[in-house]
Formats: sequence, structure tokens, C-alpha cells
Amino acid sequence: MTLHLLLLAAGLALLITGADLFVDGAARMARGLTVSPMAVGLTVVAFGSSAPELFTNIAAAISRDTDIALGNVVGSNIANILLILGVSSMIRPLHLAKGTVWKTIPFSLLAAVILWVVASDMTVDGCFFSAVSRSDGLVLVGYFTIFMAYVASIATPVIGLPTVPPVLPGRLGSVIIKILFGFCGLLFGGRMTTDSAVVLANSMGLPNAVMGLTVIAVGTSLPELATSIMAARRGESEIAVGNVVGSNVFNVFLVLAASAVIRPLTVDPKVHMDMGVMTAANILLVVFLFVGRERVMGRGEGSLSVLLYCLYVVYLFFGLYVR
Repeated sequence: MTLHLLLLAAGLALLITGADLFVDGAARMARGLTVSPMAVGLTVVAFGSSAPELFTNIAAAISRDTDIALGNVVGSNIANILLILGVSSMIRPLHLAKGTVWKTIPFSLLAAVILWVVASDMTVDGCFFSAVSRSDGLVLVGYFTIFMAYVASIATPVIGLPTVPPVLPGRLGSVIIKILFGFCGLLFGGRMTTDSAVVLANSMGLPNAVMGLTVIAVGTSLPELATSIMAARRGESEIAVGNVVGSNVFNVFLVLAASAVIRPLTVDPKVHMDMGVMTAANILLVVFLFVGRERVMGRGEGSLSVLLYCLYVVYLFFGLYVR
């Protein structure tokens, strides 16, 4: 078990390092091609925060570990709101202005609701089992395209977006190497994480879904956690919230969609409870930001969010959720 714990940690480290290298290299490449900083922020940086989830899910889908693929997305989205935004707002209250991020928050709730619908074949269509099929995956990709078009249409300069220096003459080769190394880190890190998690889950008697909902979900959400905490410390609330909201939308409309296109994802009916938690977390975020102190998530709300996440994890690990 110790070996597989080390492999799991190494896989997560590879994922995070690979994402950092890939995003930095791609952003520099985009600037070298005179792509606007806003376009880089809305595409490359947004993709980078979800890259660990994407490559972990691709590896899980190829390995037929569909429980991990679905659990990773649902668990990451729950952790993003309750844990990451909770910790960020405990560091400094998050004041959200009326802008791009404010207009995209409803998409995170929409993504949760749509995932719940496409994964409810037994309830909605009366089928014998539920699955996120390839056609469902293509529909989710369609929603992702609409989301990106909408974000592009309302894009305005956002204070706090990370500046990316352009590629200097003669440095193109090193940038390409950085992108390739980052891609390899994502690819091998995703495979190591998935394989180690399956072995650990089996040795501990845990379902793969629980491992995906907790350890892998939190591990692949570390880039979002680091980004949001740094943004909160600097008073850049728009970045802290936008990082989470964008990641949640990417996770459902791109990461899960890609997984389903590679291999249809069979849905355990008990996972609907976790999808309910994901939907409730999104509703809670809307309540925090638009009720009471409008557009402010304070330390009290953050503490409540972290407490709710801890209770959820305890509920999973101590058998209250019988799978």
C-alpha cells in the first residue's frame, strides 16, 4: 500500500507540474502569435485549471474505470465550491463586482443540473440503467461551445488576470519543449493517479467512486486551490471566484464530455446523492453571493462551506453512505 500511496502522490505531482508547464508554455505561445491577453485568460488559463481532471478522466475512461471518471468531476466541483471558495473567503471576504464572472456563475449551476438530467436515464426515460452516453457527451460539448461563445461575447478587461510575457526571439524552441513536457506530465500523471487510486481503493475496501469523489477530486483541484487562495490574498475576488466557476463549467461540459465520448460512463444510482450535493453547493454559492450582503461571500459563509465539505467527506468514509 505504501508504494501505491507514493505513486498516487507522484501522479498528482506530475499532473500539477505538467499543467503548470503546459499552460505557461501555451500562454507564451499565444502571446507570441499576438493573441490578446483576455483570449489567453479565457481559454488557456481556464483550460489549465481543469487539465488535471481532464487527463485523469481520459486515463480512467480508457481503463474502463468509469466510477473514477464520474466521481472525479462531481467531487472536484463539490470541492471547488465548498472547500476552495470556503478557504478563500476565510482568508479574505470575496467581493464580487458586476462583470464577466458574475454573468457566468449561473452556468455552473446549469452544468450541475444538466449533468443530473443526462445521468438519470432510469428516472427520466424509464431505462434499466443510467449512463452518460456518447450522444450525451456530444450534447455537453455543444453546451461548452455555447458557454465559450457567450463568455467571448461579454468579455471585458478583468483586473487581476495574470499577465503573460510574450515569447522572446529565439525562445520558441524552449517554449515548444515546455509544452511537450507539460503534456507528457499530464498524460503520465493522469494514468499513474488513476491506476494507484484503483489499487488503493480495492485494498481499503472502498468503491472506486468514493476514491474519485475524495482523494482524486481534491488532488486534481489543487491548481484551483492554489490560484484562488493567492487571488484572495491579493484581494482579487473576481479571479478567485471566476477560477472556480470556470473550472466547474469546464469539468462538466468538457472533461466529462470527453470521457463519455471515449467510453460511455455507467452511472451508479447512488451517485445521484453526490450530484445532489453538487447542485446544492451551486445553489448555496448563489445564495451567498446574491442574498444578504449582495455579491459578498464573507468569512462566516466560508467557514460554513468548509464545515459542510468536511461533513460530506465524513459521510462518505464512515459508511453513512452505503454503496
